[in-house]
Parts: sequence; structure tokens; C-alpha cells
Amino acid sequence: MPPPQTPNKFYFFYGHRKPSQNRPTVRGGLFSNRQTLTPFKPKPTKTTNPFQIQNWDPHFLSQPNPSPPSPSPEAAFSASLRLSPIARFIIDAFRKNGNKWGPPVVTELNKLRRVTPNLVAEVLKVQTNPTLAFKFFHWVEKQKGYHHNFASFNAFAYCLNRANHFRAADQLPELMDAHGKPPSEKQFEILIRMHCDAGRGLRVYYVYDKMRNKFGVKPRVFLYNRIMDALAKTGHLDLALSVYSDFKEDGLVEESVTFMVLIKGLCKAGKIDEMLEVLGRMREKLCKPDVFAYTALVRIMVPEGNLDGCLRVWEEMKRDRVEPDVMAYGTIIGGLAKVGRVLEGYELFKEMKSKGHLIDRAIYGTLVESFVAANKVGLAFDLLKDLVSSGYRADLGIYNNLIEGLCNLNKVEKAYKLFQVTIQEGLEPDFLSVKPILSAYAEAKRMEEFFKLLEKMGKLGFSVIDDLSKFFSHLVEKKGPVMALEVFTHLKEKSYVSVEIYNILMDSLRLSGDVEKALSLVDEIKGSDLKPDSSTFNIAILCLVDRGEIKGACECHNKIIEMSCIPSVAAYCCLAKGLCEIGEIDEAMMLVRDCLGNVTNGPMEFKYCLTIIHICKANDAEKVIDVLNEMMQQGCPLGSVVCSAIISGMCKYGTIEEARNVFSNLRERKLLTESDTIVYDEFLIDHMKKKTADLVISGLKFFGLESKLKSKGCKLLPD
Repeated sequence: MPPPQTPNKFYFFYGHRKPSQNRPTVRGGLFSNRQTLTPFKPKPTKTTNPFQIQNWDPHFLSQPNPSPPSPSPEAAFSASLRLSPIARFIIDAFRKNGNKWGPPVVTELNKLRRVTPNLVAEVLKVQTNPTLAFKFFHWVEKQKGYHHNFASFNAFAYCLNRANHFRAADQLPELMDAHGKPPSEKQFEILIRMHCDAGRGLRVYYVYDKMRNKFGVKPRVFLYNRIMDALAKTGHLDLALSVYSDFKEDGLVEESVTFMVLIKGLCKAGKIDEMLEVLGRMREKLCKPDVFAYTALVRIMVPEGNLDGCLRVWEEMKRDRVEPDVMAYGTIIGGLAKVGRVLEGYELFKEMKSKGHLIDRAIYGTLVESFVAANKVGLAFDLLKDLVSSGYRADLGIYNNLIEGLCNLNKVEKAYKLFQVTIQEGLEPDFLSVKPILSAYAEAKRMEEFFKLLEKMGKLGFSVIDDLSKFFSHLVEKKGPVMALEVFTHLKEKSYVSVEIYNILMDSLRLSGDVEKALSLVDEIKGSDLKPDSSTFNIAILCLVDRGEIKGACECHNKIIEMSCIPSVAAYCCLAKGLCEIGEIDEAMMLVRDCLGNVTNGPMEFKYCLTIIHICKANDAEKVIDVLNEMMQQGCPLGSVVCSAIISGMCKYGTIEEARNVFSNLRERKLLTESDTIVYDEFLIDHMKKKTADLVISGLKFFGLESKLKSKGCKLLPD
């Protein structure tokens, strides 16, 4: 009898058992047979934001990247997997030595028995370092019995073009000819295609001229078309017509593409008569243009603003009995509406509708906007009814234009009802929806309705303070600062204030000449809970300099610096001019240097100031006058800052006599008045005294004599 089998013993573990090497961790309450229970770990799911149609940009996919991203290591590795083993060995030799050519790279490459031209082409196709490619390309030539083929030359051309060394790539035909391989049309086509894709029209013509006149290679019709198209698109129509003359001399026959390239180029240049002549030759020799060709011509001329020429093309389309499509109608209607010829566009709209075309909502929106701009709001509402009856839903832009049109006709109640319609339609109105209504309420001094609309804006999620800043910018531009101040007085009672609104009002008051009122607003900001920003102090600098308070303007400048901000260019120029007018020349030149050091594109006057100071080292009045003549030829006027730069440079590096020679020359040429010449001469003497005193004090300090002078009570040195 076999022994009875003992059943498996199961164990209960209550509580947490201390883990060991042979026993896994088991927590209480788990029934097990000494098996490790791994808890289930859910896979992390990527959180994706829900798609929102309002934030979708349909043009995103069609826009090219401004700069191609650098290839990632994974992409480079996957590209190397497609190479042959020997090509991967060469690439690895480059990589291991830091992608720099040198003896270690040559030692690695000498291990190869033979490098073929196809292998060179394979390596150059993936190489991104032009210097390394150039060294490798010329190293393989030194091998015994090696000769480049067309594939290696073409790969080298692509490599140079990828690195933006297209001028070096253009010299490859001469290099090929020197190697005993005269370039064919294919090699020139590669270079031309590269320049066409990059939009380098003059380079296209350079390669074409070399191809035809130097190497005697005549292009095919296809390549001729591509050359003329690239030249016409880049604005070199005269060169494109000269290429067409060569095309005719070679005895080639035009294709439809040839004619259309010429016609498009002539349309873009506005030469309608010449375009119609070419169009007539196309009808006689080949065929009539189809609807797509005519639509392309319309789309070329409308952005150029040549609507008369566009209408002539439209007549030619009717003459050829070509029915315009929706794209052609929409393009010409939009072009006519935008230039103010909305009635002509409306006639084409009715013609389009009578033919049963499906009208896009954008066409309705363009016509509505143009009718409102022409103060024909009734026709705009007729279009809205037609739009709704056609089964469309009006967008927010159409409603905004209609609201603005009603407010222009002083029909604010109807405009407010239309605003409520946008809310009911769920269109989420923006600031453009309420701006005309707010302006109408402000002009009519209906402040109760004004504040009710602000409360409604807050309930709808508007940023009321930011929108009020935009509103005041619009109100100041349209009605001036007086009405804006009246509205702002009411807003302060309801605490609808911000520093940006104060800045807008201060700037408008300064431009209107009311400097005192603008400075009173600065004091009002300081006395409130608001904190002035750099724009506030910039405007204060301009106002204080206009009032002649240069010291206060300097204090505002220092406050801007304390805020770790940079003054505006206008503040720099105004403060430097104010300092020069009171004779503080060193401080003004310090501001000039500070401005040019902090601002990306500083004033031309400041740049010439530094040039003048540098030229003064030669102590030659004629050289300074030459710089001044150049400055005035560039359109930069002769001002107090430039004259102060002459004083500063001559006092530091030159003499008083040479500075006076400069000012006398300017006086003789009537560029300076006699009174200004006298003032600048006094500034010159005073500034030279200051510089001389500074030199004396520096010498005394150097020799340690200042203590003796102080003990004798000499007042030459300050305490």
C-alpha cells in the first residue's frame, strides 16, 4: 500500500511579520501557502486636457517651424541603423573624437581597406557638421585609385546646403569639372531646387547663368519653369523675363505652366496690359485658362490691392466663359469690401447667390463689417437676416460690428439688446462687444447705465479693471483727456481705478500741454493705496523736464533704477536734453552711455555722441565736422546733446580752440544761432574749469598734499 499523501498545510498570519531572506513579507488577514502576493499596480494613465474648439488654431499645422529642432540621440541612432556597417564605423569614429577632424580620426579611417564613392555619399547624407564633411570629402581623394562620382558630389552639395553654406555648394560645378566630371543638368537642378525652396531668387539666377553661359548646359522646359517661377515669386520679374527670352532662343515650346508662371508674375507686379498680352498668346498657342488658374490670379492681386486689375481679370474670365467658383467669389468680394468698394462686392454677392453657390459665413462677416464702416447699418442687418435664413449662426464678430454700428447711430438701447442676444446665444462676448456701449454711455453722461454694465461684465467673467484700461485708451484717442477725466472722476467713487488708467490719463494730459494736471495725478497716486510703476515715473520725468524741474526728474529716474527697471527711451532723451540745457554735461553723457547699454535700439543721436567723443581724441575740428555732416545726412538733427558731446570730448581730450572752431563753423553755416553759440561757449569755459580743477585735486591727492592744504584752511579741496 502506498503511503498516504499528506495534504498541504496552509497558514494564517495575523499581523505584520518581519521579513527575512527566506520568508517574504506577509501582512495579517491574508490566507496564503507561503506564496508572495504582489499587489496590483495600475498603469499610470496620461492626463490629457479636453479638446476645446475655441483654442484650436487651424493654421498651426501649416506653419513651418522657425528653426528646425536638433536631432535627438534616438533619432540619430535610428538613422545610423539604416547605414551599412562600414558607414556606421566611420560615423562612430567621428563621434568618438568629438566630431572634430584630427589624427585620431585619420588613424581610425586608415583601418579601412578601401572607401568607395557610394560609401562617401552614404556618410555625407547623414553628416551635419560641414567642416568635418569637407575634411572627409578631401581625405578620400588621397586614396590610391579613388575618384568621386556624381552621387558623392550630390551628397556633398546637400550637406553644405543643410549647414547653410549654399555659396560653397554653388562652387561644386567647378570642383566637378576640375575632377574630370563636367556637371550635367541634374547637378544644376539640385542647386536650383535648394535655392528655390529657400527663396533665394538671385542665387537661382546665379546658378542658371553659370549653367547656361559657363558650362553650356541648356535646361529643359521643366527647369526653365522652375527658374522663372522662383524669380517671379521673389520679386525679380525683370530677370524672369530675361530667362524667358533665353527660353525662346533655345527654341523650346511653352507649356501651360510656363504661361501661368509669367502671368502670375506680371499680375503680382501690377503689369496688367502685359499680362493680358501673355494671356492672349496662351489662348492662341495652347488653351484657355481654367477656373483654378483664374482664381489663382485673383488671389494674387487682391492682397496687392490691385482691385482694378482684378476686375479686368474677372472680365477676361467671363469672356472665356469660365464660371467662377466659391473661392474666386469669396476672394474678390472680400478684397472689394476691405478697400471701401462694398457696393461692388455686394453686387457680386447677389450674383453668387443667384447662381446657387454655397456662401461661406466669412463672406457675410466681411460685408457686414464693411457696411458698418460705411454707416449703412440697415444693409448690414439685412445680411444678418439672410445669414440666419440660410441656416447659419452668426458669430461674435458679426454681432460686435452690428453693436458698433447701432452705437454710431445713437441707438444704444438696441445695441444693448443685441449684446444680450450674444449672451443668450452662448457666444461669450468680449471687450469689443461692450466698448461701443460704454463709449456711448460715457458720451451721453449716463453713468448709472455705465456702472450697471460694468457689474454685468463682472458677472460674465470680464476682467473689468483691465478692460477699463483699454476703454480709457480708446476714449482718450477718440474724445481727448477732458471727457476721460470726467468719467474717471465717477469711477474713483466706485473704486474702479488702477495705475495703468492713471498712466493713460497722465500721458494724454502731457501730450495736450496740461503738465500741471498730469503732475497732480502723480501726487494723487502717491497719496492713495496704489503703487506707482516705472511708466508713472517715465511720464513724470517728461512732465518735470517740460516744467524745468530737472532735479525732480533725476529723482524719478533714480526711483526707476531702484525698482530694477529701465527708463524709456523718451525719458532718457528728455532728461539728457534737460541736463545739457543747465550745463550738467558729465551727467548727461553718463545718461547717454546708460541708455545705449540698457536699450536694444538706442537713439541715433546718442550713438553719434559717443562717436564724437571718440573723434575728439584727435583734437581736430575738421574730423568732428565730418562726423556732424554724416549725422545730419542720416536725418539726425543737431541738438543740445550733440553740442554737449562736443564740449565733453574737447574738454577731456582736446583744446578750447578746436571746440570753438567747431561751433564757429556751425554758426557760419547757420546751423546754430548767435545766442546758442554764446551759451555753448560759456558752457565750454565752465566745463574746462571743472576738468582742470578735477585734475589739480587728483594731483594733490596723489602726492598727499591735501592734508596740508586743509590744515592751512585752503578752500580748494572740499571738506
